[in-house]
Amino acid sequence: MIAFVESPVQLLNVLEWARASATGDQLTVIVLSPTDPMSRGQLRRMAELARDEGFTVRWQEARASAGAPLRTVRQLAPMLRRADRIVIGDPFSRYVQLLLTLVHGKALTVVDDGTATMEFVGQLARGERLVRWHRRGGGRGPRELILAPVTAAARRRLTPTAARSVEVFTSMPVGEVPDGITVTPNTFEWTRATFGPPSIHEGAADMVGTSLVETGVVDEDQYLEAVVALARTHNATRYFAHRREAVDKLHRLHAATDLEIVRPDLPLEVIARRGPIGATVVSFPSTVVHTLPLALAGTGVRVAVCDIAPEWLRESASPRAEGFLSVVTGTARDIHRLPRLPATA
Repeated sequence: MIAFVESPVQLLNVLEWARASATGDQLTVIVLSPTDPMSRGQLRRMAELARDEGFTVRWQEARASAGAPLRTVRQLAPMLRRADRIVIGDPFSRYVQLLLTLVHGKALTVVDDGTATMEFVGQLARGERLVRWHRRGGGRGPRELILAPVTAAARRRLTPTAARSVEVFTSMPVGEVPDGITVTPNTFEWTRATFGPPSIHEGAADMVGTSLVETGVVDEDQYLEAVVALARTHNATRYFAHRREAVDKLHRLHAATDLEIVRPDLPLEVIARRGPIGATVVSFPSTVVHTLPLALAGTGVRVAVCDIAPEWLRESASPRAEGFLSVVTGTARDIHRLPRLPATA
């Protein structure tokens, strides 16, 4: 049994799945290491936790050079052929899609990779191509056209057949579920049992950052003004940065708000559970509006969400962005919805 992960959240959810399914002793985790330092650092820490829990973890420098992808696929091919189940965290990943072309008749499990899981299940149910929701133009660039056969083959592997079962292990709401796919709820039981409960800073709030600016969805100035307003209103003291947030943007945020900028060394679900944490956690629409209420269940911490105003969206944003972000917030449970902030001039 093999799991392929490319982000700290994916590895956390592989651990949750393995403990929930009681198969951890049979699992080997392959880390397809990304290049950005923040993701690598969090993955190193998560790999340590996984090894402490008794998992076998193999670190693969999958992007170290131009020849690394082909070399990695060649090295992993024998393991893929022997494994009876393949666990993946990101069905949109070109790397994972390439590996899936080597898989025939294997049981597959897709663990949470955040809000992307919602889009993946819906696209599979509707028979659509696998395209990330924030990609403008449906992902029809030259690179996508070249890789289209790989994506199509991966989509076939992710479709259940009589010989191949497919499971989705998720904390996200999934409306349309294709026939034959089993959806197993991720309740963050392992995280709650392993960490905390946290100490709580009464009367104070923490803010959760998002990479919507970096992915070209939200205008940076509008985002900055929204953070300033929310920090002032909720007496926020810390800003937990997303691992993909740009350093320059974080400098601007600190200068404008005096918030302590925290670069977490583990996924936020673990950081919040270990504590200390504010009595209120303020977020924009993102994965954490679904996962934090589960990780912090029973602590009394309130998760508050501020919707993205349509005026904040960049002209280059995907036409699907506004609707998808609205669904992310609208389907979240056990959260407090904040009034939408107006756009600035």
